[in-house]
Amino acid sequence: MDDRNISRPTLSVTFRLFFTRPLSSDEVWQILPPRLSSPWVYGVDGKWLKRLGVFLLHRNVTIGENLYWSFQPSESYPALITDMAKLLELLDQVISGDNRRPIAAVSDWKGAIVNAVTAGFGDIPHQRCLTHVDRTAKALLPQRSPFEATLELRGIGEQLIKINSWVEVDTWLKWLDDWYDRYGLMLKERTKNPETKRGWWYTHGDLRRAWRLLTDYQKPFFEHLDCPILPRSNNSLEGTFSQAVNKLINHRGMAINQQVSFLNWYFTFTRVKNRSDLFKLWAYWKGKL
Repeated sequence: MDDRNISRPTLSVTFRLFFTRPLSSDEVWQILPPRLSSPWVYGVDGKWLKRLGVFLLHRNVTIGENLYWSFQPSESYPALITDMAKLLELLDQVISGDNRRPIAAVSDWKGAIVNAVTAGFGDIPHQRCLTHVDRTAKALLPQRSPFEATLELRGIGEQLIKINSWVEVDTWLKWLDDWYDRYGLMLKERTKNPETKRGWWYTHGDLRRAWRLLTDYQKPFFEHLDCPILPRSNNSLEGTFSQAVNKLINHRGMAINQQVSFLNWYFTFTRVKNRSDLFKLWAYWKGKL
C-alpha cells in the first residue's frame, strides 16, 4: 500500500495500459517536433538493460534536447545506422532550412558509432569524449602503482581534459615525448614463459595500453578547440541516462519489456515543455487506444 491507501495490484492495473502502449519516438515527432537550434551538435549513447538489449538515445547536445530513441539488440553498426536513417528521414520531413544537419558530433568513439556518424552526416568534426578517455586511462594507470612511469603517465593523462588551446596541446604532446624518452623501453619489455601457448607477454601490459590510448589517434581529442559549441565530453548524455536509470532503480522488478516501455515514456516526457504539450500527448495517446 502507498500513503494514499492504493494497493499494489490496483496500481498495476491502472498503469498496465501505459506499459502495453507507450509512445514511440516516431510518434512523438508527429506530436511534438523538436526545437532544433542552428547550428547544433549531435550526440549518441546507449544503455544496456540486463544485457538483453541496448536503449539508444540520439540527442541535440547544444540545447539538451532528446531527438530519437529506440531499443536494439546491440550497440552495433546496423542498429545505429537504422536509427540514423530514421532520424535523417524525420529531420527532412519536419525541419526546414540548414539546421537539419549537425555541424559536429560527440560520442564515446566506439567504432560502430564513428562509422554510423560518418555514414549519416558525412565528414563532420567528431569529438571523442575525454571523460571516457580519462576514466579508461586512470583504470589502466592505478594511483598506487609502485612504478614512477605509471604515475607520471597518469598525471599526463589527467591533463588532457583540461586543455583549452593549441598551445596547451603542444605542451601536452611534449610531455608525452619526454615520457617516452625516459620510459619507452618499458613498453617493449617482455616476460617469457615457454609453458604458455604464445611463450611471452608484455610485462607492463596496462602501461602499454594506456600509452596507446593517449597516442594512437589524437585528432578526435582536440576537435572541440576549433568548434566553440562542440563539448569535450558526452556528459550531458550520460547524465540524462543516469537520471533515467535512477528512476528504473526506484522501480525494481520490472521485466525487460516494462523497462523499455518506461524509458520510452521517460524520454517522451522530456519533450514536454508546458501543459499544452502534455494535453497534445494525452489526446494523441487516448485516440490510439
